[in-house]
Amino acid sequence: MQKPPPGPSRLSQIFKKLNADPKPILTPSLRSLKLTYAARNDHFGARHFVKEELPRIQYINPTIGIEVSKIPKAEADTWQSSLLMEFEDGSKKSFTMDGKWSSTIFADVMDAAGTPAWDKWKADRKAAKLPIVDGPPKVHKSPSSTMKKSGAAAVLP
Repeated sequence: MQKPPPGPSRLSQIFKKLNADPKPILTPSLRSLKLTYAARNDHFGARHFVKEELPRIQYINPTIGIEVSKIPKAEADTWQSSLLMEFEDGSKKSFTMDGKWSSTIFADVMDAAGTPAWDKWKADRKAAKLPIVDGPPKVHKSPSSTMKKSGAAAVLP
């Protein structure tokens, strides 16, 4: 009996993810991206953006300087995560990443510094009545969230 052939290599899976659509091709006039967010317990969208989307941006745009600052934040602190984009002409664009999903942050970056390929992607997605980028997963109610508590045990409706 023969063994089945091994699946795709880990490296091929990484390249597949890095080259996934939409390609994050940014304008050549973008010089740098600077991200600041909490080291832990806050700014979850920014954290996911750095993990999921920033490697793709860096892979497709190797000349752009990327600086990530993870700053300790106490529970009492109220500062917001931010992203600063610096362009060749000296102009800057910044926005908060606070309370946003990583897909929304990605769309904000692409809207601010994307190429015409991004505009075409958006037009094609709108024409197909699809979301511009895949957003957060749909949350379905679990049976435990619909249970009524009665005494010590929960009773299904």
